[in-house]
Amino acid sequence: MLIAPIFGFIDRNFVFFFGLGIAFLILWGSNFDWSKFGIGKKISWKTVLKSLLITILLIIGFDILLDPILKMFLGEYDLSSLDDVRGNLGGYIALMIIVWVFAAFGEEFLFRGYYMKALAELLGNNNKAWLLSAITTSIYFGVSHGYQGTIGMVSSFLWAFCIAMIFNKNRNNLLLLVLVHGIYDTVGITLLYLNKDHIISDWVQQFLQNI
Repeated sequence: MLIAPIFGFIDRNFVFFFGLGIAFLILWGSNFDWSKFGIGKKISWKTVLKSLLITILLIIGFDILLDPILKMFLGEYDLSSLDDVRGNLGGYIALMIIVWVFAAFGEEFLFRGYYMKALAELLGNNNKAWLLSAITTSIYFGVSHGYQGTIGMVSSFLWAFCIAMIFNKNRNNLLLLVLVHGIYDTVGITLLYLNKDHIISDWVQQFLQNI
């Protein structure tokens, strides 16, 4: 975790895959003991339903309540790197695969399962250690989304902190976070494909104007 950010000056993708590579080497060295990364439970219907509920709450909290406020002060998200997905079915399908493999599973495995868990254990493996680890790794996660602009970094930090606190309460169920991350991103990417990514913020603004 301390080494990977240095390579951020070279390429943000390199930072991610460098860290992911280290994490998988540790996993391999542990004889594929997935519980070391918080994957100690199989996916159950309870986990699926819980992930859907959490995702709905995140959409309400971020897309409906928080984003309009952030946009007032920090401007719009820079999603220009994803413009090729708009109306492009092939691009949409390809991106969905990438999102579930590298964003949903990859980022949760790396940032929460490896970085957050390892740092918390290093700091004493108590509640304060887990909170400090959640804050630290969430800042790192936010900065890694700098390509979305300042608003992207701030929103990603806050989103990651919420996810980190959920992991703090479910330290042996990282797959819950994978599902939440994947479903949340699926909604966003689908709206982007349909060119409706502003529909929620536009609705909120119209609602506020009519009050």
